[in-house]
Amino acid sequence: MSIEVIKTDKAPEAIGPYSQAIVAGSFIYTSGQIPIDPKTGEVVGGEIEEQTEQVLKNLKNVLEAAGSGLNKVVKTTVFIKDMNSFSKINEVYAKFFSESFPARSCVEVSKLPKGVLIEIEAVAIK
Repeated sequence: MSIEVIKTDKAPEAIGPYSQAIVAGSFIYTSGQIPIDPKTGEVVGGEIEEQTEQVLKNLKNVLEAAGSGLNKVVKTTVFIKDMNSFSKINEVYAKFFSESFPARSCVEVSKLPKGVLIEIEAVAIK
């Protein structure tokens, strides 16, 4: 099985020793995306809705660079700073994913990179 590294300037550059995504066979594994505007390198918005939207745009761009898209996501993992934001995140999330929704886990964490409120990673098919 071949492994392909995915890199696009339409999503934030990796800030450590990792790739934006890896294609392994027919699967795409993304690194966690945080709400950074790839053009400015700055964290977007102070509200969870704005940050969630930017994260999902970044995720979409990484998947498209790998020859896939949000419609081919089979699983996401959502890391959030405050579980009380869950319903607001769901409102934005539902605008990016349509039926049938991918499987998902959501975990509250104490801290995320750059002090952001949300990070999402995904597994998709090509």
